Amino acid sequence: MTYWLGLTGGIATGKSTVAAVFKQRGCPVVDADVIAHQVMAPGEPVLQEIAAAFGADVLTPDGALNRKRLGALIFADSAKRRQLDAIDQPHIRVALKRALDEAAVTGAPVIVGDIPLMYETNWDKAFDGVAVVTLPESVQLTRLMARDGLSEAAAQARIEAQMPLREKVARADFLIDNSRGQAIREKQVDALLKAVTKMA
Repeated sequence: MTYWLGLTGGIATGKSTVAAVFKQRGCPVVDADVIAHQVMAPGEPVLQEIAAAFGADVLTPDGALNRKRLGALIFADSAKRRQLDAIDQPHIRVALKRALDEAAVTGAPVIVGDIPLMYETNWDKAFDGVAVVTLPESVQLTRLMARDGLSEAAAQARIEAQMPLREKVARADFLIDNSRGQAIREKQVDALLKAVTKMA
């Protein structure tokens, strides 16, 4: 029997780093960010809808999505963010469901769904349990500024656009503290896998 584990966290908490440990341990990982990139690839109908809604300058000269430009628009305006969600989320949901179904065929004991907006889009209900990657909010802010080259105000706006990390922590079935280095991170993943394998 397979245990379906949802993996989420706040922006810049290092969720992808944790997902990589699950992959190293042999767990299939379905990454919602990868699927979102595929859904919004050049030539896909979603990209045309986004350009129609937000203007041609959200596309690069070669017809790809200008993520920096779109991000600046939607993180400054919650109405625009909701408008984007209404366009892309239904398509992402269908593609994500298909990818999870394909992962099920592997028969792996634990399958991980790496979904940044797990709680915001109610995906948590599709999993047996959810692990939240966490770290101190001050560290989260510093990492996001460094990673994306953002001012403190711009980084804070992106953090505030998501459900507060403390709320995700309160709803989590499992926590992975990602502020304590690689060895501790791997120990936490191994302990989690041991626990959920017993549940499956």
